Amino acid sequence: MDWLELTIHTTTMGADLVSDVLMNAGAEGTQVEDRYDVLSSRKEDGMWDMIDEDVLSHMAEDVLVKAFFPMTSNAAELLPGLSEKMKELLSMQLGFDIGSLNIDTEQVKDEDWAENWKKYYKPMKAGKRLVIKPSWEKYDAAPSDLVIEIDPGMAFGTGSHETTSMCLATLEDVITPGCTCIDVGTGSGILGLAAAKLGASDVLAIDLDADAVKTAKENVIKNGLADTVRVVHGDLLEKQDEVADVIVANIIADVICYLAGPVRSHLKKNGTFICSGILDSREEDVMNALTVHGYTLRKRIQKGDWVCLVAGLE
Repeated sequence: MDWLELTIHTTTMGADLVSDVLMNAGAEGTQVEDRYDVLSSRKEDGMWDMIDEDVLSHMAEDVLVKAFFPMTSNAAELLPGLSEKMKELLSMQLGFDIGSLNIDTEQVKDEDWAENWKKYYKPMKAGKRLVIKPSWEKYDAAPSDLVIEIDPGMAFGTGSHETTSMCLATLEDVITPGCTCIDVGTGSGILGLAAAKLGASDVLAIDLDADAVKTAKENVIKNGLADTVRVVHGDLLEKQDEVADVIVANIIADVICYLAGPVRSHLKKNGTFICSGILDSREEDVMNALTVHGYTLRKRIQKGDWVCLVAGLE
């Protein structure tokens, strides 16, 4: 089967939003190409990027979100609807530059779609011990390394990942052997897997998106952590009665503000609430919500425009 490749020109800040629109329109997967990933992570703090720097010269100045649709008889009908969606995004008051949202199209052979994107992904070290590795890449692990194997897939993207890396580094600091953890909005399951690798005895990974739940379950099995990490389909923490030593939510500011209250009943005394996915322009809103609900700020981390807040109930 051949594929219709749609490319949207956007920005680092707009990539996730554009990717969501394309997935909702029926894309089989998305891929984000962002020069910032290379420029912002030159082996700082023991980390290296998942993109080879030698591809930098071939990358566009714009951030490109590529979406792939089966080349069927009605594929061309996608364009008018997506053009309208892009116009809607341009008219919204988002608080950041989302780019031109121009659309390019190309027909792609199946074998090219299936393999060429893999060149962007390399092992990534997060913090001191955690290593994120795609299955096709070799990695000589040091004795202290904790390797998590996750195949990014076409929907993983190579866009702004500061939010995840801050959470991974924070989990290294707060997870203790035998503790319990809840990962809210688990996505691929990477944070829940990290908590288990770091020594958590029980991890609940929850997500509202059924596809994310399926992917996370596959990653749990792939990493041999089915006895420790439970992946469930659910609406944040609703209908869940468990409590944990650590709760991590790498989502967006509005959802974290909403979660601040409900999380209290799921967090043990002296527990830790890791909040990430927060634009620095929304930090005050999240901090106000945490304060109102009785949390104490323990640590603040910032990478680029993104902030991670580590709070606790004393």
